[in-house]
Amino acid sequence: MIAIPALSIRQPWAWLIVNGHKPVENRDWPTKFRGPLWIHAGKTKDREQYGAAQDLARYMGVKLPPINELDYGGIVGKSYLQDCVTSSPSHWFFGEFGFMLRDSKPLPFVPCRGMLGFFNVPPDVLAAIEPK
Repeated sequence: MIAIPALSIRQPWAWLIVNGHKPVENRDWPTKFRGPLWIHAGKTKDREQYGAAQDLARYMGVKLPPINELDYGGIVGKSYLQDCVTSSPSHWFFGEFGFMLRDSKPLPFVPCRGMLGFFNVPPDVLAAIEPK
């Protein structure tokens, strides 16, 4: 079995990704990684970030759930990282680097401690995400 890394993303950006609205994750660092990826929602509730995301989502015709209804501090979905770019015509691109995502989907929330960069999901969390 191939180990699938996870990437922690603040809410509501993680929600926008796994629900198919945001096809790019902005970072200030590049990656050569390509492949499947667990989407982890960070545990911080940031009202300023939520407001910025809400404004952009509204512009894109997307209605966000209320900030207190989002999941925090765990795996919320899966995606496929297909490329890392330095420019994109997407309105969602505003970083130095954009991780171009596809086939994103939400999954039932599984609590998990996040980390910076890509990280391995602990075996007990993995068992909860992908029960046999």
